[in-house]
Amino acid sequence: MVIEIYDTTLRDGTQGEEVSFSSSDKLLIAERLDDLGVHYIEGGWPGSNPKDMEFFGLAKKVNFKNAKISAFGSTRRPGISVEKDSNIIALLRAETQVVAIFGKSWDLHVTDALRTTLDENLNMIYDSVKLIKKHDRKVIYDAEHFFDGYKRNPEYALKTIKVAEEAGADVIVLCDTNGGSLPFEVEEIVRKVREVVSVPLGIHCHNDTECAVANSIAAVRAGVVHVQGTINGLGERCGNANLCSIIPNLELKMGYTCVGRENLKKLTSISRFVYELANLKPWIHQPYVGRAAFAHKGGVHVSAVMRNPSTYEHIEPELVGNVRRVLISDLSGKSNIIYKAQEFGVDLSTNDPLVKELLDALKNLEYQGYQFEGAEASFEILVKKALRKFKPYFDLRGFRVIVEKRGRDDEPLSEATVKVETPFGSLHVAAEGNGPVNALDKALRKALEEFYPNLAEMHLVDYKVRILDEYSGTAAKVRVLIESTDGKRRWGTVGVHENIIEASWRALVDSIEYKLMKDEKDGRLIVGENNNK
Repeated sequence: MVIEIYDTTLRDGTQGEEVSFSSSDKLLIAERLDDLGVHYIEGGWPGSNPKDMEFFGLAKKVNFKNAKISAFGSTRRPGISVEKDSNIIALLRAETQVVAIFGKSWDLHVTDALRTTLDENLNMIYDSVKLIKKHDRKVIYDAEHFFDGYKRNPEYALKTIKVAEEAGADVIVLCDTNGGSLPFEVEEIVRKVREVVSVPLGIHCHNDTECAVANSIAAVRAGVVHVQGTINGLGERCGNANLCSIIPNLELKMGYTCVGRENLKKLTSISRFVYELANLKPWIHQPYVGRAAFAHKGGVHVSAVMRNPSTYEHIEPELVGNVRRVLISDLSGKSNIIYKAQEFGVDLSTNDPLVKELLDALKNLEYQGYQFEGAEASFEILVKKALRKFKPYFDLRGFRVIVEKRGRDDEPLSEATVKVETPFGSLHVAAEGNGPVNALDKALRKALEEFYPNLAEMHLVDYKVRILDEYSGTAAKVRVLIESTDGKRRWGTVGVHENIIEASWRALVDSIEYKLMKDEKDGRLIVGENNNK
């Protein structure tokens, strides 16, 4: 059985705090959603802002393979002819195949928010659905606040959706707009609605009780065939129902078809794509698609997973486009070390004395304040050094960092000088930066790019400092975590020291050496002698 997926990321999702998409962003997301295989993509509210109208114009030029674009808006306003209502006119001008309109189901909203009569609200719903159907559009009627309305006045709530059915609505969507309902309530109410409504039913949930996904699944159990939500659960307040959880739950756990098994493998990719365009940090613990969703840290867990992944994984991560990860920490056992070494192309056995040596070194470093969960590049270098398989690419002959402030209101000036030696020669350079670490990073790479041009491809994307002993004040030991990228891969490195510059230096050096090591392994490393020694 097919469950229709109606994505509202481009409209409902943008109502979330800190979320904003340009028209071109929205088009890129729409194309990815279409490729994922969703059935409907809600593009926005025509007439509410120029950006949404621009999107509808751009979308007309795209040949979507799977999805239909939907315009969203409200029923006509009280006391206004439907033919003259500006919102209805804007919906028709968007020229989409599908129109979603919402109306009030809760008598409290009719009297207190709309300030009109219950009968006029029924007329507004009927007139709006009827007119849009006359223009040969598929109409999805969103019964706003339906569950709250039903709990307060079930007779009137049912009247609102029955009048939408009479006017010709193709799908009636029951909305938990305040997100306050619980799964057992949703399932019970949907079953009662199913008894009196003959058109297909849908569900639209918000996440204010952390139940949006569960409520959506409960509604499917009760008979809905159309599910609305957003990628990553983006949305107003606590967000909307998260399609990245709903889709695999329906497909893998309940046997329904939503986007199909092959398209399901694209789920992790689109999740991260939407986070990227929204300029939000991905939630690493997000079910199914999060970076930590299939990450194993405890030694007992890793040992079992190596024998049979199903011991600690409810599905194969590849089914949703994710991957299994084994973390390295002071909770690690020998199995963690062996698993990570295999990832680096090194085969170790449980009885190999090097495994015990690495495990002891790891736990000692973590005791000092090192953390390798987000710095797997530093750990790979540590393993390669222990195996005597690491080749140093440069050696430091010294560095100096100067921070100068010349007046109370002047900006501080940061300058770093670095002297490095490589197999091809040595170089002594200086660079300025917007801070001491930035200056040091610039100086180091300025020197090394003379010998390793590949380094021009990489840059830092994140820099974190953690105080490890707050009771020591300014003398406290600090941990620096750096994330770098060269456009093809991302990697993390770590450095620990009482001096923040030294801690940063250690993380910077690991980052650069990791880039050079990987490029050499891939046969991409370019080397050259400096002519200005």
